[in-house]
Amino acid sequence: MLKSLSALSVAALVALSTPVLAQDTASDTAETTEAESDAPKNENLLDLGQPVNDGPQLGERYSKATHGDWDLACIKTEAETDPCSLLQILNGSDGNPMAEFSLFRLEGGGQAVAGATIIVPLETLLPAQLTIAVDNAAGKRYNYSFCNPIGCIAQIGLTAEDIAAFKKGSKAVLTLVPAPAPDQQINLELSLSGFTAGYNAVDVVQNN
Repeated sequence: MLKSLSALSVAALVALSTPVLAQDTASDTAETTEAESDAPKNENLLDLGQPVNDGPQLGERYSKATHGDWDLACIKTEAETDPCSLLQILNGSDGNPMAEFSLFRLEGGGQAVAGATIIVPLETLLPAQLTIAVDNAAGKRYNYSFCNPIGCIAQIGLTAEDIAAFKKGSKAVLTLVPAPAPDQQINLELSLSGFTAGYNAVDVVQNN
């Protein structure tokens, strides 16, 4: 915006100064001719604007719909249909985002009917694994796959029994162990409100 305003001010000054100089040295006809000859130069200083695109940009993640505490999160692509997953951001005790749980359905006859990618903070104690428990039921432990600058990532498979528990439950608890304090645990709550509707709406990925 500032660049456009600056360009417009310069153009206005040129347009105002040109007739004054012409009046001192030539007739009204010469004034008009000189002003017209300057018009293309002035026009080059004007910002003609760009069409406004308020939608998601290519490669951006956006929320297509919400189901309870879950987002149907999609990535903008050039394809006719954007790929989507069921997403929830988990907050720490201070209310700040601390982890991410992203889920998609699988088909292909395997034991896993859904897959999930879970991102937790760096400096998580990887050998302690990640535990997920629904309500008061016994939890399951999962290995971490790798870490990158974003965080440490667990890529897990969920069985039909796991999904049934998610649909019936009110919340799941993700437990991780911080590397600087291996005698402690961090518990993050995953709301299951709206999970069934979100699960029915999320993409199905072929499980090869």
